[in-house]
Amino acid sequence: MKILQINQVYKYGSTGRIVAELSDLIKTKDYKSFVAYGYPTTANTELEPEGVCCLQPGWFQRKRAILLTRLFDHHGFYNEAETRKLIRWMNEISPDIVHLHNIHSHYVNVRMLFDYIKQHDIPVVWTLHDCWSMTGHCAHFELAKCDKWKSECHDCELLQEYPPTWFFDKSRRNYRDKKQCFTGVKKLSVVSPSEWLAGIVRQSYLKEYDVRVINNGIDTSRFEPNACNYDDIKAKLGIQGKKMILALMSVWQKNKGIEYIKRLTDYLNENEVLVVVGLKPNQMSKLPKRNCIGISRTNSINELAAYYASADVFINPTLQDTFPTTNIEALSCGTPIVTFRTGGSVEAVLDDDVPYNENGIYRSRYGIIVPQCDFDALLSAIREVCSNGKEYYVNNCREKATLKYNKSIQYLKYIELYRSILNE
Repeated sequence: MKILQINQVYKYGSTGRIVAELSDLIKTKDYKSFVAYGYPTTANTELEPEGVCCLQPGWFQRKRAILLTRLFDHHGFYNEAETRKLIRWMNEISPDIVHLHNIHSHYVNVRMLFDYIKQHDIPVVWTLHDCWSMTGHCAHFELAKCDKWKSECHDCELLQEYPPTWFFDKSRRNYRDKKQCFTGVKKLSVVSPSEWLAGIVRQSYLKEYDVRVINNGIDTSRFEPNACNYDDIKAKLGIQGKKMILALMSVWQKNKGIEYIKRLTDYLNENEVLVVVGLKPNQMSKLPKRNCIGISRTNSINELAAYYASADVFINPTLQDTFPTTNIEALSCGTPIVTFRTGGSVEAVLDDDVPYNENGIYRSRYGIIVPQCDFDALLSAIREVCSNGKEYYVNNCREKATLKYNKSIQYLKYIELYRSILNE
């Protein structure tokens, strides 16, 4: 069995790590794993192993695709040269299954790719990490409370959001073109990392396909409560004896809740410190100076796990999200979560048979969910979790992570899916 995965990145970020880890697992089953990805990153410093192809649009090709998207709002329908390279490689390796991940972001022409897949009757597994495949423009619509994608996009309110365009609203045309491309594949299984996104898919034009949930998986042996000596990390940061409130903010955007992160520091007392990990130098300078410590982005899992394990609470004030890997990483390190009631962000906190209370607040053994954009409830929940003490949560959080989000369990579900598709 030969599996070809296609994604924007490889080894980098949450989707890049999923691709790399799944590739490693495929090889242990004596199958052949191939990966095609769009762009090299800091995680791709070594010579790529056999079976890995970087499409890497040249400077001109990438700028051309970005400019055409800005001008004509037809994202995903450019990058012809890179797609011809991909198709030539596919002809060479003859994959039994193509496993798609993110196919947007200026590196592949979706029409050319899907025409090839249909012509050769190649079975497809498509793991969706956002909503781009079902809309006429945006990758997320929750914050805008838009439901035009259910019937046909038009008069888009999110033209300045990813992938941004300057002048023309072509969302209706984009919707029709994507629908024509993405439907009609003889064998295609849609995989969602969250129940929330699976519900969206079942209301979209992708509902004709088999839709199933396979949660993202993480290495629970590395993300674990004893990843560090808590006192050492707090001593390193100079916050011994204080409550450490952790946030990860690699994307500095409104939809990730950056305004709530900034506002929070004005209300923290002298025994509470917000630690924000994942920042670039220019973002560090924008952080409040009071009760806040900024940490640059790290590609070291051990270092990241140490921050999770040292925190008294992990906060995720995201306003639109599919299934944040950060939540399950924190959970695996025994750290409770406080999050807004947003998309799939709540699923790491949900417990069996525990209802939301009359104020829309949800308390479980894993943390607290509060109504979206309710800052007072967010602050109150943070203090409630800290008051309960981490020892109240740590074992429950760890147990849920190891049972539900261990990558060894989750990625085996993909192997089972591949086998079932080929057996059909």
